Amino acid sequence: MTIKTKTIDHVGVLMLKGKLMGEPATSQIRDEIKSFFGENIKNIVIDLRGVSWMNSLGMGALMGAYTTILNAGGDLRLSGVTEKVRSLMMITKLIRIFKTYENVEEAAASFKK
Repeated sequence: MTIKTKTIDHVGVLMLKGKLMGEPATSQIRDEIKSFFGENIKNIVIDLRGVSWMNSLGMGALMGAYTTILNAGGDLRLSGVTEKVRSLMMITKLIRIFKTYENVEEAAASFKK
């Protein structure tokens, strides 16, 4: 798993690529979120377009990120959710919790509304 970051209009973006299946990706996501908090960025988009597969540990990482961000006074959006990941989110009913968008730009813009 690789993670790249960028900022769009004071919204942090994590772009994930590979399989999200626990460590070390879980720690990397947590560290990048904390890094955004250090820059006073609390609204974050996680782009899943490059995620080829996710297991229950990966879903747990997303839930952990969501909780951490909400507790810090921010919010989380997901973008580029693939069909494989979407089906897992539907089975686990987590699709009801996360706000999902087609792309990073739409997700980042949603914070302005």
